[in-house]
Amino acid sequence: MNLMERAGLYGLRALDPERAHGLSIAALKMGLAPLSGTITSPRLAMNVAGLDLPNPVGLAAGFDKNAEAIAPLCRAGFGFIEVGAATPRAQPGNARPRLFRLTQDRAAINRFGFNNQGADIIAARLANRPADAVIGLNLGANKDSEDRAADFASVLAACGEHLDFATVNVSSPNTEKLRDLQGAAALTALLKGVLKTRDSLPKPIPIFLKIAPDLGKSGIAAIAGVALDLRLDGIIATNTTLSRDGLIDKHRHEPGGLSGAPLFEMSTQVLARLAHETNGKIPLIGVGGISSAEQAYAKIKAGASAVQLYTAMVYHGLSIGAGVARGLDKLATADGLKNIAEAVGQETDKWL
Repeated sequence: MNLMERAGLYGLRALDPERAHGLSIAALKMGLAPLSGTITSPRLAMNVAGLDLPNPVGLAAGFDKNAEAIAPLCRAGFGFIEVGAATPRAQPGNARPRLFRLTQDRAAINRFGFNNQGADIIAARLANRPADAVIGLNLGANKDSEDRAADFASVLAACGEHLDFATVNVSSPNTEKLRDLQGAAALTALLKGVLKTRDSLPKPIPIFLKIAPDLGKSGIAAIAGVALDLRLDGIIATNTTLSRDGLIDKHRHEPGGLSGAPLFEMSTQVLARLAHETNGKIPLIGVGGISSAEQAYAKIKAGASAVQLYTAMVYHGLSIGAGVARGLDKLATADGLKNIAEAVGQETDKWL
């Protein structure tokens, strides 16, 4: 992190978290953020679910909800980026305040509720995306929808031709009863609709599923079974948690999903359990609590083919994506790996 980025972070942390988030998007759009460009090497470049990635470090959904800053984010050192979540119709989300920094815990709690400008506006922005990047969209459902399962397919139909991958998000804790769609029967029906829409696109793309970290072993096994049966392209583990174990910050009792450092161990355990259940047959993307190359490497060794981060940017700045990628290159070199894919799943059993 350079001096300019450090000063910018200091200023943003003095503001309300949601206002600071909005200003960070504005700064990117105005070209005020330092960008590292593409980070890659023979050890970092890899193919995940048919996607050629310059490195395995991605930006998780939630930062650029409305696909406003795609071009600069594609030059920020990430191997891939995910925007959204998008719903068929625009919606304001939940009432403010709805985003809280837990500085003492290096974490955040949000209860946004899928606030976004809607699939049509987001699709128009995606139509002008950089052609040389790997860009995905997180698919969501409207809060007042009468058929939430159909909403996911609707967003994909509107935006799919401009995407490299799409993620079905049934794991946000901030839309009432959304997580009920993680049950095997409901999830199967929902995914069949999304996959049918995917197959009708001019260029079919990989479909990922994002799951919650609060699932037990039986729930993880059920989801793995559905994913294998439907030949899903990948699973993202995990979204935010409802757990508040071990937190000390004054905001720890705020309702919403917790992300950041406290999520690392829980999300990695779910990731490893998924790796065990799927036996390497489905690519996994590890998310939750990553703020260093060592933690990203631990996710990879637990079973992730790639990783994503977001909350760590609140505390370490936008340059953390490039920093983690460079650090992974060094760790792979130190271990004598020709490519970091060789490390995938080396220590899955450690987390079971």
